[in-house]
Amino acid sequence: MKRYFVTGIGTDVGKTVAAAILTEALQADYWKPVQAGGLDFTDTDMVKSLVSNEKSVFHPEAYRLKIAASPHKAAAAEGIEIDVHGLKLPETRNNLIVEGAGGLMVPLNKRYLVLDLVQQLGLEVILVSRNYLGSINHTLLTAEVLRYRKVPVAGIIFNGEENQTSEDFIVKYTGLRRLPSIRQEADFCQEAVAQYAKDFVPHL
Repeated sequence: MKRYFVTGIGTDVGKTVAAAILTEALQADYWKPVQAGGLDFTDTDMVKSLVSNEKSVFHPEAYRLKIAASPHKAAAAEGIEIDVHGLKLPETRNNLIVEGAGGLMVPLNKRYLVLDLVQQLGLEVILVSRNYLGSINHTLLTAEVLRYRKVPVAGIIFNGEENQTSEDFIVKYTGLRRLPSIRQEADFCQEAVAQYAKDFVPHL
């Protein structure tokens, strides 16, 4: 059984599309523990709309917060605190993709970060990086904290416009296993996700 935690080097780097492709490739279940903002069309809704296999189950979020902000801030605005220790993997005998909120150092409450949740759940990480000015720094910092915390990393996905020089440097410096890239698409749909998923299957 394969279970991965999908995180990114920051927000808006393409974690959800990557999670959809991985879910389709493994015909896995999908779970996003904390959704902050976007409740009219959540990340779970997006992944569900992009996945075409009939095996995947989409487990409900443990926390659905109204404000699009850091989870600790969004929860505080509603007078609640996220109970990190109460976040348990959904019961399933299927492969599982778990998607985090933002990057690893995003606070879930006053004490615990997304990184702490990753360690608690005991999952391998798949890291999503997007090429932009500063992304090398953000990617290397993320890889370094994963190494420092001894979190296993299954691989890195580069999302968006190609920058071969940056990508080659990141892979060489970090030693991370390079998974297939996800390139800029005019429109991500079920067909595009299914095609990408075929490329990922041999690598997972």
